[in-house]
Amino acid sequence: MNWEYKTMKLQATGLIGGKLDETKLDCMMNELGAQGWELVAGFDTNKGYGETRDVVIIFKRQKD
Repeated sequence: MNWEYKTMKLQATGLIGGKLDETKLDCMMNELGAQGWELVAGFDTNKGYGETRDVVIIFKRQKD
């Protein structure tokens, strides 16, 4: 079985970071899910002192 992967980086907002628009994120993930993508991982990148700079999410789907 062969897989293809998609990595997306979302910028966190807010004074000290760490905030994402959950509605936009849900919409984006539902669109990708409809295209056959499955979320396999998500993590944040630390800017320092607990501040989040970006959130990275990784999807996979079976390659044709």
